[in-house]
Amino acid sequence: MKPYFKEMTAFGSELSKGQITSTEENLKKIKEVENEVKKEVDRVKNAGFSEETINVRGQLTVWQRLQYLVDPGTWCPMHTLYDPAENDEGTTNVIDGLGKISDRWAVIIGFDNKVFAGAWLPGQSDNILRATHLSKRLNIPLVWLVNCSGVKLTEQEKFYADRRGGGAAFFRHAELEQLGIPVLTGIYGTNPAGGGYHAISPTILFAHKNCNVAVGGGGILSGMTPKGYFDQEGAEALIKSAKQYKDEPPGSAKIHFDETGFFRYVYEEETGVLDGLKDYMQDMPAYNPKFYRVAEPAPPRFPSEDLYRLIPFNQKQMYAFEEVLARLADGSEHMEFRPDYGPEVYTGLCKMDGFLVACIGNRQGYLGEEYPEYAPYAGIGGKLYRQGLIKMNEFVTLCGRDRIPIIWFQDTTGIDVGDPAEKAELLGLGQALIYSIQQTEIPMMLVLLRKGTAAAHYIMGGPTANRHNAFTLGIPTTEIYVMHGETAAAASFSRRLVKEKDAGRPLGPVIEKMNKIAREYHDNSRPIYCAKNGFVDEISTMNDIRKYLMAFAGAVYQNPKSICPQHQMLLPRSIKG
Repeated sequence: MKPYFKEMTAFGSELSKGQITSTEENLKKIKEVENEVKKEVDRVKNAGFSEETINVRGQLTVWQRLQYLVDPGTWCPMHTLYDPAENDEGTTNVIDGLGKISDRWAVIIGFDNKVFAGAWLPGQSDNILRATHLSKRLNIPLVWLVNCSGVKLTEQEKFYADRRGGGAAFFRHAELEQLGIPVLTGIYGTNPAGGGYHAISPTILFAHKNCNVAVGGGGILSGMTPKGYFDQEGAEALIKSAKQYKDEPPGSAKIHFDETGFFRYVYEEETGVLDGLKDYMQDMPAYNPKFYRVAEPAPPRFPSEDLYRLIPFNQKQMYAFEEVLARLADGSEHMEFRPDYGPEVYTGLCKMDGFLVACIGNRQGYLGEEYPEYAPYAGIGGKLYRQGLIKMNEFVTLCGRDRIPIIWFQDTTGIDVGDPAEKAELLGLGQALIYSIQQTEIPMMLVLLRKGTAAAHYIMGGPTANRHNAFTLGIPTTEIYVMHGETAAAASFSRRLVKEKDAGRPLGPVIEKMNKIAREYHDNSRPIYCAKNGFVDEISTMNDIRKYLMAFAGAVYQNPKSICPQHQMLLPRSIKG
């Protein structure tokens, strides 16, 4: 397929001196958001006891374990700021992400042993399900660093028993194993009850000599009383029992290596556990990259730093999507699908680290008086019209047929509305795109360049595409809402304004409420808010976007469930004609 993929059409152009000069303020604003995000990330990393305190106890922190385990330069963190319950600890107490171990992509997740010795906290179970979903969607191993003291008992009612509660993860581990996806775990510290099941549910267990895994911990055993209440006698007995189980907690490494045989390996040193994981990861199913690469990896012809100037912080300012993509794709090359149809949407093939990927993105700007063809008004980029929806349906269907993973780039104000749009069948075409996505079996990811709005956010590969969306990446310019705050305020209060005006009453109080809702929409759509509430899986710097795209492509092609031979592909031939 050399004529198709080895040398695609080059696109993009260098920034002019005028562009560089005029975008200094834009760069500054984006950097400010990146600094705000970094402060939040540092706060999560520094939660709980200090690294020094943990090291003095003879333990490594979860961050130190990750640094030792993951191949340098490959770590792509996920869900760092996820904290939907706004815990006092400021974290869900698990750290996860994509990374390579022994040159194999894996989803890696670990309990933060600096905070309550890795206890379950509100929001943690959902965070874990997001990580296991990533492993399932990409068909790559899940690697656990278990160090979990069980449930934070004072808040157990917030996360214990619902459908996505703490125990759901154990069923998800079983599901991954049914699908042939290995779950490896390195076990440290004390792991009773829920911690015990996190340790026992994986496929292969690697244990540190000082760890223990048990149905219940010493605290549970020592707390049993036949009286149904506590008194002085019971308190004294509790003290005695607690001392015993503190010295000898149930489920030691000796029990589970010598007696049950649950532990396949026990190591003297903490790093030995990690070395064991590295050794097994070398044998994980993985094709040599040359099996799927269509060309040698190549950097873009333009620097990623340009993205700070190309993507406007001002949501109403226009820009050229192709110039953004040219800073992300190998060699700044592509093959565009139907460039003469549906101008509000870009569809095409690119390469990421030598692997073929499909890219779909919203174009911005004025589309001309003759478009859309069904309406008496001119089209504006960012909005979806009839042709664009048809084009995306066709493109997604062909990608599904040819087994090409899709990267979506969103900056959309929604789908066109009004009677002309209804007559043009946009409602049905939007649902048809959902159907087209659903019938494919290919992994997808989403980069929210700026606006994710209304149903367009759903149909353009949003996180609601649970069967396909592996993860959603936010950046400093990301905003997510049903509609823009100003539009929401107008929709909510327009009738009220008419009523007040007709009654001869002052409009000031209503206007104040409108401005309030507009501010709230803005505040509740910003990147950090989106990350804390799980609307995006991570916030990337502009310079790291391509790193996530390459990680996605590499993971997808590591051990795919289905293959279309390059010489049987239809999409590149339909592009070439």
